Amino acid sequence: MREFLYSEISQVEKVANIPDNPDLAIEAGQNLCEKILEPMQDALGRISVRSAYRSSAVNGKGAENGNQYNCASNAKNYAGHIWDRRDENDFMGATACIIVTSFIPYYESTKDWTALAWWVHDRVPHYAKMMFFPKYAAFNISWHEDPNFEKSIYGQVANPHTNKKGYLTRRGMENFAGDHSEFYASFLKELSLA
Repeated sequence: MREFLYSEISQVEKVANIPDNPDLAIEAGQNLCEKILEPMQDALGRISVRSAYRSSAVNGKGAENGNQYNCASNAKNYAGHIWDRRDENDFMGATACIIVTSFIPYYESTKDWTALAWWVHDRVPHYAKMMFFPKYAAFNISWHEDPNFEKSIYGQVANPHTNKKGYLTRRGMENFAGDHSEFYASFLKELSLA
């Protein structure tokens, strides 16, 4: 939990990053860990947490001032980065921005973040959504309590196969179902995990 509570915004802005509802934050975080992060780390090795839990005060500070910290509003982050608040439908959830250390060499040589995205999609069924960023293929990954949550993968960096930013997949898209191992086979071979 200590790693999840660390926040650069909190440090810079001198705003405490402490949950208002610790029990809810711990329950949401435990689900994120047990259903998503631990299975990924068991299979792929060390995961580095860049950002995870944000208190409403910290996230609010991150969303103001022209959004210099690139945070969504508090309401949009309930059951996301703000683990200790339920969303508007009374569901809990949790998000962490992570880097899969073993993926960095593959990403740096190929710029293909989709290999990791498809691997998670096929092998970590409890994720709710992912959003990939350009540096080190860092990405937000979420667990959400709502079984009907619109599962999606979004890239803020261009997909190397289409040269476009945006949704790689989401419920209802033609490529959502099925096996996607062709997209990550070379990554697994590099890791000797095929």
